[in-house]
Amino acid sequence: MKERTVRLQDLLGLLHRLYPPVLAENWDNVGLQVGDPVASVSRILVCLDASEHALDEALRIGAQAIFCHHPLVFQPLKRLSTVDETGRLLFRAVREGVAIVSSHTNLDSAANGINDWLASALGVEKTLPLQAGGGDLLKLVVFVPSGYEEKVAAALFEAGAGAIGHYDSCSFRTDGVGTFRPDEASNPFIGEAGTLERVREIRLETLLTREVQGRVIQRMLKAHPYEEVAYDLVPLANRRSDVGMGRIGCLAQPTTLGAFAATVKQALGVAHVRVVGDFEQKVHKIAVCGGSGASLLGEADRQGADVLVTGDVKYHEAFSARSRKLGLIDAGHFGTEHIMVKHLAEVLRHETVSRRMDVQIEELQGEKDPFLTV
Repeated sequence: MKERTVRLQDLLGLLHRLYPPVLAENWDNVGLQVGDPVASVSRILVCLDASEHALDEALRIGAQAIFCHHPLVFQPLKRLSTVDETGRLLFRAVREGVAIVSSHTNLDSAANGINDWLASALGVEKTLPLQAGGGDLLKLVVFVPSGYEEKVAAALFEAGAGAIGHYDSCSFRTDGVGTFRPDEASNPFIGEAGTLERVREIRLETLLTREVQGRVIQRMLKAHPYEEVAYDLVPLANRRSDVGMGRIGCLAQPTTLGAFAATVKQALGVAHVRVVGDFEQKVHKIAVCGGSGASLLGEADRQGADVLVTGDVKYHEAFSARSRKLGLIDAGHFGTEHIMVKHLAEVLRHETVSRRMDVQIEELQGEKDPFLTV
C-alpha cells in the first residue's frame, strides 16, 4: 500500500489522540499556534522551545512544522509586531510557511508523556499519577436487542471506550425489557408500525473519555441494529487513574538521597542538581514532576514519597520540604523536560509509520538550559 502525503490537520488529529488537549490546564494554550491546517507536511522538527534556533533548523532541513513543548503564545496577543521576540518569530514562521504546534500540560498529564518518560529515566517503577486527572470521563449506557450486544460492544471498544487504567474492554451488562411503538413513518428492525412491542434487551454500560466521544458514538450507531438508538451519556466526577500531573512509584531497591541525586544528575545529563534533605536518608518511594512541580510537594508528602524530583524550586518551597522531612531534588526546568524531544519524536515516528504517513520526524539538536553553572 502506498504511503499517503499528510496534511497538518492529519498530524494534529494524531497528536491530539495521543495527548488530548482536554488534559491541558485551563491557563495553558496548546495545539496549533500558527499555520495552515490543510498545508502538506513531509517533515517535522521536534523541540522543547519554538525559538529562533528551532526555526533556523526547521528551514535548513526543510521542515514544514515545528512540534514544541512550551507554547510560543501563552496569553492573548494585544499586538503582533516584530518589536518583541514572539512577534518576530510569528511573523517569520508565517512568512516561511512553518507551522508551530505545542503540546504542553497535556503532554505532562497524558499517559506515555513527559512524566512517564522522566520516571522511567530515573528508574522509578509501577508509577501512578501523583495528582490524578478528572472531569472528562463519561459513562455510556446503550440498550441493545439481545444477541447483538457483542457486536455493539466490539464497536465501542474498538473506538476507544471501555479503558480503565491497565484494563480494556470494560463493560457491565444487565437483562431487561424494552418497550416501543413504531409509527407509520418508521422502518423498525423489530416489530410492526402501530403495535406496542416488548423486546428483551441488554443494558450495556461502559466508560469513555471526552476526546473519543464523537468516534465512539459514531461507531456505536453504525453497529447498532435499531433505527432509533436509545442511549445515555452521563458526565462523571470520577478521577482518572491513568492521567494527571506528576508520577509516583518506587525504585527497584532503596538507596540514599545523595546516591539518588547523583543518579538524577547523570540520567538527565545536567551540570548540577540542588538537593534538600539529608544525603544519608533512605529513599525508595519517588515522586517526579517535569518542569515546575513544587506545587505538588504537599501531595507527594501525603502519599508517602521519600523524595520529589522536579524543577524551579523556590526558597520557601525548599524550606517547607525540609520541615516535612521530604527529600527534594531540583534538576531544573530544562533538565527535567528536555527528554521530551527524543521520546515524542520516537512516539510520532512509530505512529506515523504504523499509519503509513509519509512524513519524517527530526529532533532539534543543541537546545541548552538558559542557566549557566559557575
